[in-house]
Amino acid sequence: MSGSSAPITQAVILAGGQATRLRPYTDTRPKAMVEVADRPIIDHQLEWLGRHGVEHVVVSCGYKAEVLREHLGGRTEGPEVTLLVEDEPLGRGGALRFAASGLRDADRPYFALNGDVLTWFPLDEFTARHRAKGGLVTLALAQYRTTWGIVDVTDDGLIEGFTQSPLLPFWINAGVYVFEAEATPLLPEKGDHESSTFPRLAEEGRLFGYRIDGFWRGIDTVKDVKEAGEQVAALLGDARVS
Repeated sequence: MSGSSAPITQAVILAGGQATRLRPYTDTRPKAMVEVADRPIIDHQLEWLGRHGVEHVVVSCGYKAEVLREHLGGRTEGPEVTLLVEDEPLGRGGALRFAASGLRDADRPYFALNGDVLTWFPLDEFTARHRAKGGLVTLALAQYRTTWGIVDVTDDGLIEGFTQSPLLPFWINAGVYVFEAEATPLLPEKGDHESSTFPRLAEEGRLFGYRIDGFWRGIDTVKDVKEAGEQVAALLGDARVS
């Protein structure tokens, strides 16, 4: 499938976690329904996917699934959405495999997103990089931004200044993927793909990375909600999203 030039038109979103670090926001809703810049995270994600030609999205959920069901059932624009509810927590890898079971074209590649990330970058370039490498899975990578301030100090101890929350020369898993259909059966039925499937594919030379050149933000804490809201509002106001 990696030699194809057809766009990827299907995706899965993992929206099943309880997100205890986001309370009180998540006392009444799943993480994907937490509002950033006055819109639920999942609405931002669906709009982004739709702009890049995605027509069908499977959303895997568990905690407070009824809130997602009611919200998504009222949508009239964007990709068609299928909701799958986990009977028990499956872990991220298990949830990915479960979500992929709801795709209509089981033999075609698909995007996968964690339900707590906000990002805008060109998915056509992401797809092209994936196909050029010929692997089974490609991870989007975000440059790591530390939450700590950095002290600029010379070898003899003179402090020259401070840098707040700089980007560091390291890359982290951004929670956005391209999967070939052949990779789905390699996911665990229960558990985490990052400690099982991905290390195996890396050893076999079938796992690749794509460095994001654009906005990315993980929403893990109450502080993230406020800061991401300010960032997203500024980006949307400047119309610089892809």
